[in-house]
Amino acid sequence: MVVLISLVLGVAALTAHTWVNATRWLRRPTAAPGGTTEAVAVLLPLRDEATRVTPCLQALLAQQGVPDLRIVVLDDGSTDGTAEVVRRVAGGDPRVTVLTGAAPPPGWLGKPHACHQLAVSADPTAGVLVFVDADVVLAPDAVAAAVGELRAAGATLLTPYPRIVVESVAERLVQPLLQWLWLTFLPLRAMERSARPSLAAAGGQFLVVDRAGYTAAGGHAAVRHQILEDVELARAVKRAGGRIALADGSRLATCRMYENWAQLRDGYSKSLWAVFGHPGAAAAVLVGLLALYTLPPVVAVGAVLAGAPTVAVTAWAGYLFGVAGRMISARSTGGRWWPDPLAHPVSVVVLGLLLVRSYHLRKRRQLSWRGRPVT
Repeated sequence: MVVLISLVLGVAALTAHTWVNATRWLRRPTAAPGGTTEAVAVLLPLRDEATRVTPCLQALLAQQGVPDLRIVVLDDGSTDGTAEVVRRVAGGDPRVTVLTGAAPPPGWLGKPHACHQLAVSADPTAGVLVFVDADVVLAPDAVAAAVGELRAAGATLLTPYPRIVVESVAERLVQPLLQWLWLTFLPLRAMERSARPSLAAAGGQFLVVDRAGYTAAGGHAAVRHQILEDVELARAVKRAGGRIALADGSRLATCRMYENWAQLRDGYSKSLWAVFGHPGAAAAVLVGLLALYTLPPVVAVGAVLAGAPTVAVTAWAGYLFGVAGRMISARSTGGRWWPDPLAHPVSVVVLGLLLVRSYHLRKRRQLSWRGRPVT
């Protein structure tokens, strides 16, 4: 009973932390009435995105409040006609430049190399670089608001996290964990103030960076071999003396990362191992998550069947605290706050299975993404 009470109190404390992050410390960018006068380069790396790039590029072309905007698109070895789709959508707009990417040299992974090529090709007058993925659709004032928040925060790098669009059961189980994890376990204000590179988070879907600070940190060349190039870039910025910040970008951007279970499974498998590093650390984290969020409802059901009402009530309280944390996270980031959080224990189990698969495939050197090996 003592162990169970300790688990329940732990979940309650973490849920309280989620609430504090969501209501007190999470930045919510809004565009200034006049937008921004800074020159901004939006950088769009593409590899086989012919079916998804149109809404993304149309939204970029429709940006408001950024009179000095340039859009640089890099076709990274696509075989599906991505470049032709981009040129058709751009319709000769002089703000758009389309580049043909080179294959990554030894020691480079594909995404960092594509971003590096974009950054060095951007207009030299652009003081802000905005990296956007093809599955992101921006609101008309998104770039202006994000640049304004970057400056207001005094940050070198800002991640306005998009609202994650989910449709399938697998997406609804797994994708909300992205926001929930950093809202629950990452002290946002301490992350902004601390110079420790280990205390860093970022999301590459929509990433805004001061160009001078990006260059001082070594840019994507400094993270050329990293699977989680976005997080590692944030750490490089901190090592160079810069500051980073996270923001709720659910009003500014939407993103549907994966469209089916196979895409989601492979996407998480390629990178989850890099989140935790050593397998021992990953195992400890997984055991902790399962104990905190999956064990209580199992104990509750068992206690009901065994006729132990005190244990059952205590365990149900732990389950409900976990559900409450997911609800707070979802409501604060534009997600589905009901009824999906009820399945939070199942979400944690699925995350654990994906984590095990990630380490298994890495050990066998079978991890790949978009036709390229990633280990």
